[in-house]
Amino acid sequence: MPKKVDHQARRTLIADALMRVAARQGLEAVSLRHVAAEAGVSSGMVQHYFRTKDEMMAFAMAVVRERNQARVTEAIVRLGEEPPPRLLLRTMFATILPLTEESRADGRVALAFLAYTAVRPEAAASLREDTRDLTDFVAGLLPGPRQQERAAGLLALMEGLGVYLLGGHYTAEQALAVLDAQLDVVFPAGVG
Repeated sequence: MPKKVDHQARRTLIADALMRVAARQGLEAVSLRHVAAEAGVSSGMVQHYFRTKDEMMAFAMAVVRERNQARVTEAIVRLGEEPPPRLLLRTMFATILPLTEESRADGRVALAFLAYTAVRPEAAASLREDTRDLTDFVAGLLPGPRQQERAAGLLALMEGLGVYLLGGHYTAEQALAVLDAQLDVVFPAGVG
């Protein structure tokens, strides 16, 4: 009887290997051969699941996105029903920021993918859609006028803090203090 293969598990194994290579050595080190060696599989197996580096990168980014969504959902569920908007945003941003070893590894891959899409706009389609959706979600939680622009500013702050955290420029405490200061501006005392 033929062995049953879990194709999604194999794709995820390969994506995890790609993330480890990218986190340790940078995106330029990601190749089918290096990822196969890291995953402990043959290059042929990697090519069976991903014909190109772009396909492999897109799948790895989808895995990072799913992990972030799962972490954010879990953190928000712990807040209970209908948390105040400021607390919801602070929890969501603090969960996304690379403050833990696991989120730092995912953050390095996300940053590498962002840089990768800067020179390959066709690879950025899903990232642009995610950014639009997240901006709309955050805007819907903000009080006052110009919600879209202020939401974009908060997301840019979060991304910048992520880069500073990954580069060792800020400690977790410093990054969270900056985030809290900005949320205090957006949500003055008694609002949200």
